[in-house]
Amino acid sequence: MKNKIIEGQVIPFDQSNIDTDAIIPKQYLKSIKKSGFGPFLFDSLRYTDPGDLGTTEKRNLNSDFVLNIKPYSDGNIILANDNFGCGSSREHAVWALKDYGIEAVISTSFADIFYRNSFKNGLLLISLKKDELENIFDEISASPKYNLTINIQNQTITTPNSQVYSFTISDADKERIIFEYDDIELSLKYKDKIRNYESEMKLKKPWIFENNND
Repeated sequence: MKNKIIEGQVIPFDQSNIDTDAIIPKQYLKSIKKSGFGPFLFDSLRYTDPGDLGTTEKRNLNSDFVLNIKPYSDGNIILANDNFGCGSSREHAVWALKDYGIEAVISTSFADIFYRNSFKNGLLLISLKKDELENIFDEISASPKYNLTINIQNQTITTPNSQVYSFTISDADKERIIFEYDDIELSLKYKDKIRNYESEMKLKKPWIFENNND
C-alpha cells in the first residue's frame, strides 16, 4: 500500500464537546453541495455579525477566535479536546472542515456518526490518550508556530521536538484516506467479483433477471 503524509500547522481548540452546530450552523444546511462551506466553518465563533448562504458582503471577524489569528489561520490540523463532533449528524460539518482545508482532527474521542461521516469524506480523525493530547497543547502554548507530521501508513504523529505518538486506525479507514476512496470507489474495487457473482446468479436463478414489465 502506498503511503500518505499530512504535515502542517496545528489549530488548537482546547475545549471539549465541540458540536456540529458550532462547526457549521443550521442556516447553511440548505445546500447539499459538498463545496463552498469553508468560509462558514465555525461561523458563529468566527464572525461578529450573522451570515447565511446568500451572504456575499465582507463580514466582521472576531479577532479573538483562533481561525482569525496567525499562524493558526493557515493551519490544516485541528487539535481539540474530548468528544469532537457531537450533536446532530449533519454531514455538512465534515464538508465545511474539508473545504476550509482541514486534513486531520486530533482528539481523545469523537461522536460516532461524525466519525463515520469523516472517513467517508476523506477526513482523518486520530484519537490520542489524554496525557498525549495535553503534552501537545502545552507545546503549542509555548510555541504557536507548531507543525505536526502524520504518517498514515505507519500510524504515527511526529512533533517538532521529534516526539512520536502512535495511533490506531482500521485498515479500511486507512485505505480510504490514503487512496481518497468514497463508498462508490470502494465498491468498484470489487467490480470483477461483482460481475462474476452476477454471472453465477444468472445461471443459478435466471428468473431473477427476467424482464417482468410485460
